[in-house]
Amino acid sequence: MKNTKASLALALGTAVAISAVATPAQAASKEKCYGVALAGQNDCAAGPGTSCAGTSTTDYQSNAWKLVPAGSCVEMESKTSSTGHGQLKAF
Repeated sequence: MKNTKASLALALGTAVAISAVATPAQAASKEKCYGVALAGQNDCAAGPGTSCAGTSTTDYQSNAWKLVPAGSCVEMESKTSSTGHGQLKAF
C-alpha cells in the first residue's frame, strides 16, 4: 500500500511539474496582467509578505498578476485600476 501511495504521489507531482513548464512559444503569447486576479487566484507576485501563486488576499489586488493572452490585459476589468482595466505593471 505504501508503494502505491508513493508511486501515485510521484506521478501526480511529475504531471503537475510538467504542466507548469511553458514552452517559449506559449510564454511569448502571454503577458502579466496586474489588478485582474480574484483573491487567491493570482499566478504570482502578490506583494510583500506573500510567496507566489494563489497568495493574493483581495480581489483585483494591484500588485498581483495573472498570466493572460497577449494583448488582452488592458481590455480586462479591474475594479482597482484608475482606468478600470488591467495594467501591464503593478499599480
